[in-house]
Amino acid sequence: MSNDSRLFVGNISFRTLESDLHDLFSQAGVVTSCTLMLDKFTGRSRGFAFVEYATGEEANKAVEMFHNQDFQGRALTVNIARPREERPPR
Repeated sequence: MSNDSRLFVGNISFRTLESDLHDLFSQAGVVTSCTLMLDKFTGRSRGFAFVEYATGEEANKAVEMFHNQDFQGRALTVNIARPREERPPR
């Protein structure tokens, strides 16, 4: 199942909060979820997040609006999230 309304957001400042991202991405449409990825040992941001929109159109608009935009001192990487690949166990 391809989900074209889910975005990968990378190069996020380690100071950025989930609420900051939600507020920013709400400018492009209805954000249904916003998940900042945290390091499970330190609890610090890993510098990337997933933002999900109600529709693929809103997600595409967000990519156009925010990809390479400066946010809190970093140029964001924003693109449609690829499905998680099965990773071989380490």
